[in-house]
Amino acid sequence: QVQLVESGGGLVQPGGSLRLSCAASRTIFYKNVGWYRQAPGNERELVAAITAVGVTKYADSVKGRFTIFRKTTNAVDLQMNSLKPEDTAVYYCNTGGRYSGDTYYPGDYWGQGTQVTVSS
Repeated sequence: QVQLVESGGGLVQPGGSLRLSCAASRTIFYKNVGWYRQAPGNERELVAAITAVGVTKYADSVKGRFTIFRKTTNAVDLQMNSLKPEDTAVYYCNTGGRYSGDTYYPGDYWGQGTQVTVSS
C-alpha cells in the first residue's frame, strides 16, 4: 500500500507556471508514476508518465511545456510552463501502473487530486 498526496495547484494566468508535487508514503523511486488530469465533463487523461528506469512520456498537448521528474525517492514533480486555459483541470498522481509498448496503464494508487485553474 502507498498513499499519494498532490500539492502545488492553484490559480495562474495564461502563460504562467506551476509546479505540482506528488508525495508518497514510501519510496516510489523504482515505480512507474503518472500524472493525470480531469476537466469537468471530460474523461481522466494521462498528462505525463515516468517509468521505473526514467523514461518519460507526454501527451501531445503538453509536450515542450510540461516536465515530469523525480524530485526525491518519495516524490515526483510536474513542472508546468506556458500554461493555457485548456490546462484547467484536477490533476492526479498515480503509481503502481505498468508500461506496455508506448502506453502507460494506471495502477491502483491515486492521490486526491489538486486543482489547477488557468484564467486571466
